[in-house]
Amino acid sequence: MAVVFGSLPLASRIFLGGWGFDGAAEIGCLCLIVGVYFHIVSRRFPGVPDPATILERAGQRASAGRGDQAIALLTEGIRLSPQLWQAFQYRGELYLRQGGQGDAALQDFSEAIRLAPEEPHLYLLRGHVHSLLGDESSARSDYARAAALAGADALTAENCSGPNPGTLEP
Repeated sequence: MAVVFGSLPLASRIFLGGWGFDGAAEIGCLCLIVGVYFHIVSRRFPGVPDPATILERAGQRASAGRGDQAIALLTEGIRLSPQLWQAFQYRGELYLRQGGQGDAALQDFSEAIRLAPEEPHLYLLRGHVHSLLGDESSARSDYARAAALAGADALTAENCSGPNPGTLEP
């Protein structure tokens, strides 16, 4: 972009025989210098990948049957953004799919619950892992917590929804 803006006054001088207006050459040089500066700065400080992009790429790898690559990508996402509870949830689900990694799945679901304690589906997932590991009392506790949260969410949504938009109240 800087080259385009910087070359416009020069192209005007070559093809039209004049600079177009007073100061055009200086503005063109300034645009070129600023463009080069931004190009150099953008190369020095690479951007951090977007967590949503990491989750999407991991989902694509998992659906393509490359669960190990998806787990590695989610682990990298957790390293970059340790507050991303969805990455813990998805990695725990992948551990469950692989079988034999119930303890790792349990740790991931517990961490996701620590980060997002009001998400009922996380308790359902952790309860399922507890059942698989033979800890029925913990499973029942998680299922009860999920039911309580889901009931609270349903009541909150019902109370916040207000009247139907198609009806008029007196």
